[in-house]
Amino acid sequence: MSQAAVSVASKKQLPLLEFIALMALLTSLVALSIDAMLPALDIIGQDLNSQSTQQTYLVISLFFGGMALGQIFFGPFSDARGRRLTILVGLIIFIMGTFICYFAQSIEVLLFGRLVQAFGVSGPRIASMAVIRDQYAGDAMARVMSFITVIFILVPMIAPLVGQAVMEQFHWREIFTVFWIVAVISGLWFFLRQGETLPRVERKRFAWHQFFRSCWWLLKQRQVMGYSVAMGFIFGSFLAYLSGSQTIFQEIYDTGTWFPLVFATLAFSIGLASLFNGMMVMKWGMQSLCDKAVFFSMVFGISLTVVTVLYDGIPPMGLFIGIMFFGFFFIGMLFGNLNAMAMLPVGHIAGLGAAFIGSFTSLLAVPIATFINQFLDKDLTPIALGFLVFSVLSFFAVQFGKKHET
Repeated sequence: MSQAAVSVASKKQLPLLEFIALMALLTSLVALSIDAMLPALDIIGQDLNSQSTQQTYLVISLFFGGMALGQIFFGPFSDARGRRLTILVGLIIFIMGTFICYFAQSIEVLLFGRLVQAFGVSGPRIASMAVIRDQYAGDAMARVMSFITVIFILVPMIAPLVGQAVMEQFHWREIFTVFWIVAVISGLWFFLRQGETLPRVERKRFAWHQFFRSCWWLLKQRQVMGYSVAMGFIFGSFLAYLSGSQTIFQEIYDTGTWFPLVFATLAFSIGLASLFNGMMVMKWGMQSLCDKAVFFSMVFGISLTVVTVLYDGIPPMGLFIGIMFFGFFFIGMLFGNLNAMAMLPVGHIAGLGAAFIGSFTSLLAVPIATFINQFLDKDLTPIALGFLVFSVLSFFAVQFGKKHET
């Protein structure tokens, strides 16, 4: 039997269903921490005297900036100190950030707490992926990841409903109570049931000179950078939508309590894309799927811009949702494929490579989203132009990456 096709039998494993549920819970902290906040953004801005809606949007976009820094730290930390310590440290930092947010009396303090939260949540996210890699390989790993992905897709659909329900029954601050409760439950579950999966003899000592040498090598790999830049452009325009979704649906379209359901509908499109991509990637290949997706992403950007201009910045909501559902399907295909193709040349430093690509993508996307959101106020023109401009730039970045594939 091939070594790549079986799980590592020498390491004690949880029952498969329990393992999948535990890993899904740990990784879902990221989506929960982002999407549960969306219905509360307007009230948070009012209560904490935010200077502008653009400053309030940072509650979402800065989270990705904190994760970018966290991934760079926890990637090497996990390989040097083990998975259990990484998850413990990450959850402690996440809970500290959650309490800072809970007691914040100004928007500036809340934003600082969000950065701390995001830095911390990178620990369990990075380490849980490493735990899966430690215990499963080949087809067995693909099977586990497919089940986890299905659960992970449901979180962005449900999280806004959770946030709105908590806010209606209690106060927006209690959304942060939900965060630390989930963190504590997942942490206790992990430490009571899951052992260390990286033996001391397999750990890699961290060295700054090697870290910077590897980062410099990555920066010179045109395939890595081409696909990473493309991913950053696409993610930046998507993050602008995500940060401004409360303004789009509750202020411009006045959906009220229907906002979480509308948001879930569009999130479902990305989920469908993930499932479709998983079924077709072995038949068509990552590159073919990526080429199709980036082309239709440009079609989406053009269509949304034309319709937005024709309707003076505010197309009918049904038409807007229909075009967005179409576009998000192809954006969802791009996320996974661009990341996988960027990772192809970095197998010998996979942990650092994944952390570098994730961090670079977020650090590129956050300024893009912040720039677009500066113009989001009374109509959807900035969002439409953002998708158009950055889908075109992503196309050229993909061509650059293809041209220089190793």
